[in-house]
Formats: sequence, structure tokens, C-alpha cells
Amino acid sequence: MTAILVAAGAFLMTLIGGFVAQRTGDRRHLVLGFAAGLMLGVVAFDLLPEALHAAPDELHGVPQALLMFAAGFLSIHIVERAVAIHRGHEGEYAAHTHGHPHTHGGREGVGLAAACALVGHSLMDGFAIGAAFQAGGTVGTVVAIAVVAHDFADGFNTYTITRMYGNNRRRALTLLGADALAPVTGAAITLLFTIPEHLLGLYLGFFAGFLLYLATSDILPEAHSPHPSRTTLLCTLVAVGFMWLVIGLAD
Repeated sequence: MTAILVAAGAFLMTLIGGFVAQRTGDRRHLVLGFAAGLMLGVVAFDLLPEALHAAPDELHGVPQALLMFAAGFLSIHIVERAVAIHRGHEGEYAAHTHGHPHTHGGREGVGLAAACALVGHSLMDGFAIGAAFQAGGTVGTVVAIAVVAHDFADGFNTYTITRMYGNNRRRALTLLGADALAPVTGAAITLLFTIPEHLLGLYLGFFAGFLLYLATSDILPEAHSPHPSRTTLLCTLVAVGFMWLVIGLAD
């Protein structure tokens, strides 16, 4: 039950992260720069190392976790390109018919998919807390501290990404609530059964590729396009350093 109580702390930190993201106002470019740095730090210092540890077996000379990493990156790229092509065809049709292109919510869907993936990651965070406490109180405490701090970034990113892709505030808050509940749910799951380590590693690799694409192809360009400032770059660097510090404490 200690794991459940710690997961409740992660619940609160996730909500705080989302609240901070809401209150940024005209400093949106700084928020996006910071969010991208958090995501890069999570991928480099947390997700990929854990994925390689859990799924180290190789397929044609490459670790399966890295193959899933590439698959995650390419999957979201294909989805975004398909949405762009679809919109382009709609625009051409509208030009020929003197009408207006109809939006089917493609970008909103990408934002929802990204936020749902973050919810899935938070679920795994809760699972990690429960599994760590099964291994021992000391291990559980160290992992819990890292996860609770890390869930601030998850809440921050969930709200920011959902809104960035055109979803309304209510939808963003709904997903933020789901992200906050996910660690508690994940910790509760560990009271029932455990997820095979290999499958967990494959999932983490896929999710790492997914996040890296969003950070580098969408969020960073969006952060710098209206405000190509050194302050935005500094926010990104600070966020990467913050994640290095948080994840390093867990080790």
C-alpha cells in the first residue's frame, strides 16, 4: 500500500505540471522550448536505457528495443505526413470548386495520440513504483522520488502537447486528469500481476521514438518560429539538465 500512497504523490505532481503549463500565457514559446527539453531528457536518460536493459536481444544485429525506437519515430512521422497529404488534397479540391477545405481534425488526432501515449507512460511509472517496492523499501523510495519529480514533466507535456495540436482546453484537462490517475492505476496493477520485462522494454523503445519525433520535428520548430530567442534555447537546455538530475538521483 506504500506504493499506492507514493503514486498519489505522482498524481498531485502531474496536476501541478499541467497547471503550470496552463498559466504561461504569452510565454508559450518558452513553455514549448522547456517541454521539448524535458522530452529529450526523458528519451535519452530514461526511456532508451530502460528499454535496452529490458529488451537487449538482437534482431539482425540490432537490439529489439532500438528497432522499436525507430518504429515509434517512423509511425508518428507516417501519420503526420498522411494528414498533411490529405489536407493538401482537400485544399486542391477546394481551389477547383471555389469552396473551402474541410478540416477532419487530423492534427488534433495527433495531439490526442501523443497525450494518450504519455498517459500510457505514466501508467508504467506507477507500475515501476509498485515493482520497486516489491524489490525492497530502499529501492522503492529512490524510484518513487524520481518518478514523482518526473510526473511533473509528464503533466506539463500532456497539457502542452494536447493544446499545441489544436485541441480545446476541456479535452486537454481531461487528458491531464487521466495522466494524473495513471500512476495510481499502475501501482495498483502491481498488486495483481506483473508485466513481462521484455514486453515492457519493447513498449518503452517505441514510446521513446514517438517522443523524440514530437520534440524535434514539431515542438522545437514551433517554439523557435515566432520567437527565435536565446531564452527559448536556454529553457530547452535547462529542461534537459533537469531531467538528467532527476533521473541521476534514481541511480
